[in-house]
Amino acid sequence: MSVTAAATAKKKRVSTRAPLPQGDRVLSSKKFVYITQKHGAKQVHYDFRLALHGALKSWSIPKGPTVHPGEKRLAVEVEDQPLEHAKFEGIIPEGEEGAGTVMLWDKGTWQPIGDPEKGYENGKIEFLLHGEKLKGQWVLMKMKTHGKKPNWMLVKVKDRYANMLAEDKLLNTKSVKTGRTLDEIAQSHK
Repeated sequence: MSVTAAATAKKKRVSTRAPLPQGDRVLSSKKFVYITQKHGAKQVHYDFRLALHGALKSWSIPKGPTVHPGEKRLAVEVEDQPLEHAKFEGIIPEGEEGAGTVMLWDKGTWQPIGDPEKGYENGKIEFLLHGEKLKGQWVLMKMKTHGKKPNWMLVKVKDRYANMLAEDKLLNTKSVKTGRTLDEIAQSHK
């Protein structure tokens, strides 16, 4: 579940149709890149991604992240993505996996608290986010899973960044890359 999983995800898309970055460059896992992409696919959700094991470990958060301490948000683990995907904003064409509009909703770095690889394997990753929107301490906790995709919970820890914005204002903010809304990104590609 690392560079190989990211390569598999890359192969699922036809590079001539899907505008996702196709580079083969693998960055060091010491670069703890963090991004969240707002994804207007079948249903709007947020793809929360942390660089680990040479790829972007990814979780789909249906309701989006929250800044309210102790409030748990379902985070369904999905396949790893290549590190180059961290800069993507645009349209994934119909017929391709993940078809829909993608906004680079937040970006920055993350700082693990403890060993992130052991945390991932043990089902509890504690970390600090240094994003443009999301900041402070967070925890991803793995739930008991009966299906293929492991479910986790993303929880905001009480700190000075907690409750900084009303949730509706937080989730309806614009792209950190282009300053556009999800609809404006979709319209610009028509």
